[in-house]
Amino acid sequence: MSDRETEFPSYKVIYRQGKGLYEEKKSRFIAQIAPADSEEAALGFIESVKKKYYDARHNCTAFVIGNNSQITRCSDDGEPGGTAGKPILEVLLGAQVTNAAAVVTRYFGGTLLGTGGLVRAYTQAAQAALQDAGIGLMQYGAEITVEVDYPDVPKVQYFFSNREIEIKDARYTDKAAFDICIPAEQREQIREEIISLTAARARITVTKEGYYMCKAE
Repeated sequence: MSDRETEFPSYKVIYRQGKGLYEEKKSRFIAQIAPADSEEAALGFIESVKKKYYDARHNCTAFVIGNNSQITRCSDDGEPGGTAGKPILEVLLGAQVTNAAAVVTRYFGGTLLGTGGLVRAYTQAAQAALQDAGIGLMQYGAEITVEVDYPDVPKVQYFFSNREIEIKDARYTDKAAFDICIPAEQREQIREEIISLTAARARITVTKEGYYMCKAE
């Protein structure tokens, strides 16, 4: 592991908001999960879901905050202790994601599910929402703009595809410009390869360094 990777370790987050549904003996479990980079953001998301489903019997919650998952909270919201909030939290921790908040809303179907049934239902609903959201990987890297002449576009696009570099944005004016993000330690290598590929015709500009997200799963 490089010094840069030690100083700025990668971590997993929610790729986008997600939703999942689970039904058991006519009880409906509606799970929602969203990115939240602070406790305030997590509580705000939770409150918005509670307002939306104000008529539900339970809105059980969990969130994980911090690059090292320093802050974890969960609530059973009236369900038997440990049957709702903790299973939701375990889904987040099990996936090793952070900066995420989840709410599972339950509409009671008239039949008690027992503690085992509740744990299973809240777990399944949360997992469905997480799968819908997808997982992103936050990496420390550089945002780069690569500007090339049009004859070089196919070669550069193939290079990006072959190296699994996502094009964040593309602009086509008198030249073609591509915005990409790459790990900081690969910046010089990528630059040299693009320069070589285009016979030094490419113009490469580093716009900034910092954490950026790419799709992990």
